[in-house]
Amino acid sequence: MYDLIILGGGPAGYNAAERAAHGGLKTLVFEERALGGVCLNEGCIPTKTLLYSAKILDYAHHGEKYGVTVEGAKLDHAKVVDRKDKVVKTLVSGVGAKMKGAGVTVVNGTAKITGKSADGFTVECGADKYEAKKLLICTGSEAVVPPVPGLREAVGTGLAVTNREVLDRRELPKEVVVIGGGVIGLEMASYFNSVGCKVSVIEMMDKIAGPTDAEISKILQNNYAKRGVEFILGAKVVKVTDNKGSGVVEYEKDGKTVGVKCDLILVSTGRRARTKDIGLEELGVAMNRGAVITDESCRTNIPGVWAAGDVNGKIMLAHTAYREGEVAVSDMLGIKDKVDYRSIPSVIYTNPEVGCVGETLESAKKAGLDVEEHTISLRYSGRYIAENEGGDGIVKIIVGKEHKNVLGVHMIGTYASEIIYGAAMMVAREMRVKDVQKLVFPHPSVCEVIREGMFSIK
Repeated sequence: MYDLIILGGGPAGYNAAERAAHGGLKTLVFEERALGGVCLNEGCIPTKTLLYSAKILDYAHHGEKYGVTVEGAKLDHAKVVDRKDKVVKTLVSGVGAKMKGAGVTVVNGTAKITGKSADGFTVECGADKYEAKKLLICTGSEAVVPPVPGLREAVGTGLAVTNREVLDRRELPKEVVVIGGGVIGLEMASYFNSVGCKVSVIEMMDKIAGPTDAEISKILQNNYAKRGVEFILGAKVVKVTDNKGSGVVEYEKDGKTVGVKCDLILVSTGRRARTKDIGLEELGVAMNRGAVITDESCRTNIPGVWAAGDVNGKIMLAHTAYREGEVAVSDMLGIKDKVDYRSIPSVIYTNPEVGCVGETLESAKKAGLDVEEHTISLRYSGRYIAENEGGDGIVKIIVGKEHKNVLGVHMIGTYASEIIYGAAMMVAREMRVKDVQKLVFPHPSVCEVIREGMFSIK
């Protein structure tokens, strides 16, 4: 009998397992593929590895702006993929070592909850049965392939790929169509554009980057449009035709149907929680649109069952999963804890980067909050000007009118991914503008623009 069985060894699962084991719980983790989940194996880490190689190539191609000329710079995509595999292997091994060091039992295989008794729960994997007093569901999410005529058939032939398959391709396409202008689509569009592919992004909404601030989304779009990426917004994909390795994606826009030729289609139309066939329905776990319903302590409606990570469908980010797993274990151990979803940052690792946390002006108004928005150019930063010829980055700060407390910070520009955590702390701690004004930021740095922005608020 285990104290805790965790279904899924991704960020939520493996982090929770380590915390639980250190908290004295005898813990077992089931993982059907590789430890680290989507993030480590086919998401966050692999894409960042590719994007870093693309960034180096961009520096080489555009170094003349900074007095540096590099002739003959080129990228070997197969070697980039080899390095990606090495990075992933190293980190997966590291997670395995963590589990071993914490005394966590790891079983590779597909697990299913098959029973509940007064003592706990029964989980089966193959012919083996396991029992535990508590369960933590961390089965993650999977890419959605919409029911567009011809699209699923194209996935079967390899003409169309999701985030999983695209990272293993060892040959570069010539023409790429990205269906979906969200984070995954934009990051891979960035990579393919940098390495010389023709890229078209088709998005149903009238803007890219989902809930990202509209002005920041537009700046990002303009940056990539200047580099040759075609953005087709407000368009619906209606058909995919596969002609033995080359294809046509047809979309409807303004009452007209247009076709775009390509030799690769990246499907990035969102993700859904993985809850099918793991025994949740039989257990009576409440769900909404396929995702497990949880409270702020990650409890489900079934006593003794918690859920963390993408499977609850709240904020599908690895760092959200880490925190949710920690909170779930704290709750199991009788420690008061909850997830503060208001202060979870998000990043788009394009070039320039986008970093966001908290309310936008639009979301604040929808929530009935009385706020004001303040925008400051990153060109107030000496370091930004030194490192970004012609850069157009900005920071937006959302504050409450009455108390002048920081409710949101949104930026586009260099180092946004490394800066946004500080803004997240401001939102989480409900800091007021006058408090941030007293903080000392390093100079010269890009982040000091946030402090400059605070002094523009009266």
